[in-house]
Amino acid sequence: MDGFLAEVAPRAFVMTRSALRNSDDAMDIVQDAMFKLVSNYSDRPSAEWAPLFYRILQSKIRDWMRREKVRGRVRGWFGGSGEGEDSEDLLQQVPDPRAQTPLSSLQQQRQNSALVTAVGQLPDRQRQVFLLRAWEGLDVAQTARAMGCSAGSVKTHYFRAVRALRTLLEGEWS
Repeated sequence: MDGFLAEVAPRAFVMTRSALRNSDDAMDIVQDAMFKLVSNYSDRPSAEWAPLFYRILQSKIRDWMRREKVRGRVRGWFGGSGEGEDSEDLLQQVPDPRAQTPLSSLQQQRQNSALVTAVGQLPDRQRQVFLLRAWEGLDVAQTARAMGCSAGSVKTHYFRAVRALRTLLEGEWS
């Protein structure tokens, strides 16, 4: 279980941060999801851990978003802001082993930034499906199980996400 959690933690953090746009809350949610997986499902076979973990993580993200929506309304009544943007870009901190020149490194950073921005612009379900399928490598059935929806819904959301990303990133990789 420790190896699985160590492997999944960085990707889960980036996934959660892209949904919440707040590093501190993202770290808390990832830790809560890990704790729930360990406390409730550690006796399950290791093949089931990934779908279970992502199902827990997605539920926690949705719960957080619902609470923030309500908090935002309350803050609005009292003149506060409901937004919590961090300026830190996690993809820029990851070294690119393929970078050979400063120009190619800069181009890679711009592409990564554009991809993170574009993924952040996707509707919630499309973003979740895209990250689970493309980033985490879950198959359709595992993604459907993690998200609590049908395989057909996963395929539809993934198709729409890829189509939207192609449109949003049209000039970035040419």
